[in-house]
Amino acid sequence: MNKKATRARKIARPEDERLPWGRTFAYGFQHVLTMYGGIIAPPLIVGSAAGMSSSDIGVLIAACLFVGGLATLLQTIGIPFFGSQLPLVQGVSFAGVATMTAIIGGGGGIQSVFGAVIVASLVGLLITPVFSKVIRFFPPVVNGVVITTIGLTLMPVAANWAMGGNAKAEDYGSVANIGLAGLTLLVVLLLSKLGNATISRLSILLAIVIGTVIAAALGMANFSKVAEGPVFAFPTPFAFGAPTFELPAIISMLIVILVTLTETTADILAVGEIVETKVDSKRIGNGLRADMLSSAISPLFNSFTQSAFAQNVGLVAITGIKSRFVVSAGGLILVILGLLPILGRVVAAVPTSVLGGAGIVLFGTVAASGIRTLAQVEYKNNMNLVIVATSLGFGMIPIAAPTFYDKFPTWFGTIFHSGISSAAVMAILMNILFNHIKAGTPDEPSVFAKAPARAASEDDFEGRTSAAD
Repeated sequence: MNKKATRARKIARPEDERLPWGRTFAYGFQHVLTMYGGIIAPPLIVGSAAGMSSSDIGVLIAACLFVGGLATLLQTIGIPFFGSQLPLVQGVSFAGVATMTAIIGGGGGIQSVFGAVIVASLVGLLITPVFSKVIRFFPPVVNGVVITTIGLTLMPVAANWAMGGNAKAEDYGSVANIGLAGLTLLVVLLLSKLGNATISRLSILLAIVIGTVIAAALGMANFSKVAEGPVFAFPTPFAFGAPTFELPAIISMLIVILVTLTETTADILAVGEIVETKVDSKRIGNGLRADMLSSAISPLFNSFTQSAFAQNVGLVAITGIKSRFVVSAGGLILVILGLLPILGRVVAAVPTSVLGGAGIVLFGTVAASGIRTLAQVEYKNNMNLVIVATSLGFGMIPIAAPTFYDKFPTWFGTIFHSGISSAAVMAILMNILFNHIKAGTPDEPSVFAKAPARAASEDDFEGRTSAAD
């Protein structure tokens, strides 16, 4: 008892607690499983958009695991000026996926994506000391729009996957492909509903495994190329060529970086409250610098922008395990997985239809997170509803009409062909116009903002039923 009391006194912060090695790595592995589906999705999407082979996509996946692990170690252990020393898992940010695919679609190629990530991340690193002044232009009304647009922009990817992924294939859009996607989606829902807490949190990952097994039994999965290539390999720097630097791509990625900085700030504050530890501006700055340094270095190893994973913040709250060293163990596991490219090839060989079924939930969750953020916005006696409505509409244009900007200059099309960039630019500008520049704003809001919220409760229906009886 005295030893425990002495140990408790030595632990100045809850996140500095050290657990036995076995429990540390067990809980760390749980963090890896929680975020695994999210970290492999971006390289799958970007690799597919770039027309890469399954072996090259496997290299991308391994690289993202490796860099995510290193970024997690930097964030949790920390060095002077870098790392919040909080239990935050790092990985490829979903915020940049649609923008990166837009850059590739604009003819820039994967090399242009890497160049844009490097430059934008270095700019992000430089502005972290003054980000507290910039963050006021990213309130929930802006962030909610951007996050919602990210999820909605990715839904066509899920639909394409569900149809087979390759529009030139004979079975593209076949009942078999869509049926397999639907079956995978059904498994996700059943596991979420019927499983215990652990199974529910891993429902997407488990559904992908079950869907793949079913596909293999039906002859719809091909793992013949998994054995092609090394089992163990250190990520080759610039495996896909030297990065190229194009201004429109860099500008698009800068918007992503600003959103990433905002999200990471929110995650640092949230996990600080969960852990019940002090989080000051210095600690936030250290965390953001770790984010940006990891993002700037990641293209060297063929990966993309890094940010904290919100679902792992939730896992800390659910489990009550506050030790940052548990997450460090998870980061070490990610590094080891990244040194095994055969795992990346296994993931790349998973039938695209299976990924499509899981992607509907995975990407829909991103959109739902944005909607939840928008629910926190105050809409009375202001123009926030107009900001949300216009920005979301602007962000949906590239999805509804992909050729909308084809006649515009190339630099303009590269920026606005991404629904995320379009929505972010509009939301930021309108937020400044309506919420920061007061001159000219009427005392009474517009008819759109004045429109009442409409919702019917269960009590309303019960009242009508009673009256009818």
